[in-house]
Amino acid sequence: MTTRIPVTIEGNLTGDPEQGAGESGNEYARFTVAVNDRRLNETTNRWEDVGTVFHRVVVFNQQSRNVATSLRKGDSVIVAGDLRFGTYTDKETGNTRETRDIVADNIGASLKFATVQVDRAPKANGPGADRSATGPVAEPVSSTGAGVAR
Repeated sequence: MTTRIPVTIEGNLTGDPEQGAGESGNEYARFTVAVNDRRLNETTNRWEDVGTVFHRVVVFNQQSRNVATSLRKGDSVIVAGDLRFGTYTDKETGNTRETRDIVADNIGASLKFATVQVDRAPKANGPGADRSATGPVAEPVSSTGAGVAR
């Protein structure tokens, strides 16, 4: 049994997304998001950065391709997904280490300080997804005059 911890973060990419494929062929993209904590300094009445937390994020399949194509270092993003914990053995020391990753369900550019142009990708594969594809076109029965014999 795994514990599902839903999270949503907003921050900036610390580097370009790294894209790859696992042994099973699943495509993925990995990147790190820096989230800054800001507080109002009551003495100066100014906002100040008081700490940065770095979150590793992984996303899969079509969304991984979209992330690798669209996002770059410094881009402000919003990530929604599940916080997952894991362990591994450090090759240098042999010690067991813990990891914390966000497995993203959804990633978007933050529009707080930027604008974007959306280039919609087809939701399905096949001739119906490509508007330039040619092939047979079926007309509705109502316009062909054909009826159903009973």
